[in-house]
Amino acid sequence: ESSVDWSNAIDEVGSRFAARAAEHDANESFVAENYAELKERGVFAAGIPAELGGGGASYAEVCQMLRRLGRYCSSTALALSMHTHLVAGLVWRWRRDPQAVEGFLKRVAGERLVLISTTASDWLNGSGRAERVEGGWRVTARKIFGSGVPAGDFLITGAVYEDPEAGATVLHFPLSLKADGVRVLDTWHVMGMRATGSHDVAIEGAFVPESAVSVRRPQGKWHPALHLGITMALPIVYGVYLGIAEAARDLAVRRARERGRNNTDICYLVGEMENELSAARSAYADMVAIAASAEPGPETTNRISIGRTLVGRSALKAVEKAIEVAGGTALYRDVGLERLFRDVQAARYHPLQEKSQQRYTGRLALGLDIDG
Repeated sequence: ESSVDWSNAIDEVGSRFAARAAEHDANESFVAENYAELKERGVFAAGIPAELGGGGASYAEVCQMLRRLGRYCSSTALALSMHTHLVAGLVWRWRRDPQAVEGFLKRVAGERLVLISTTASDWLNGSGRAERVEGGWRVTARKIFGSGVPAGDFLITGAVYEDPEAGATVLHFPLSLKADGVRVLDTWHVMGMRATGSHDVAIEGAFVPESAVSVRRPQGKWHPALHLGITMALPIVYGVYLGIAEAARDLAVRRARERGRNNTDICYLVGEMENELSAARSAYADMVAIAASAEPGPETTNRISIGRTLVGRSALKAVEKAIEVAGGTALYRDVGLERLFRDVQAARYHPLQEKSQQRYTGRLALGLDIDG
């Protein structure tokens, strides 16, 4: 484990982040100041091994760090989680095949690079078009939900190549956001998580060298890289939503106490809220433990994805109960619960979404092909 208490490091900056959250939300402005402070403290390299120049945090420590950050500023936490889960996946690979990713991890740590995930665009089917040219590929695509992209350095992305022999093949590669043909579009005008800067990215004939392609997989089929992605990403991302629910709970209880709202009805509501949080915490602890110890694969993906559904569902319900506990004052923006309610809605949308998870889980239980 790291010698740094990363959750304590978040607490040291958290009050400033919380104080800025409402303004960023109202203005739809990216949390650039927060990113700058986190970079200065080495948070973007927290999960990279110390021998590679990083902070040496364990996987569980990284998850707890994002959960803690979610209590202060939802948007900062969610944007950072997208970078952090990519780093976690690279570290997992480094422990098994150092040569493949060591140089890039050293760059991420040494140059304080910010990685941008395009998983929302690139799930089983991938997106975009790759055309073979001399020395590599020309890529054309539009990637959505690029959280943190105003401060980003590399997209970790992909495109589909229509292989004349193997058929549609998804290529995975990093792409510099400064490369010719790459543009960030001003598209992130949304209900919640307004300050994540999750703009679309247009890729218009950008060149990707052959050497940059790290994975080739059949379109629409599960692949070890996708199982690794689920395993590393979901506990990190859903720690953010658990943190939001915990922040909403504390805010609601504090307001109920201040206003003397201690009648029987309020006690029932608070009890319901506590039950939902307890359920989310239990499911989340299982997610983190499995991701930190199990080998990625169909069964691990199943257990992690079930946890994702349970944590997301209970986090949503806990925030709803927090609004009931606080009463009509929860409608006022300056209270803060209204923003947390909007932000936690994003828990619905990360893959595997609930119905997709249930289908996957059902097929696995019945012994059916998960690609069916």
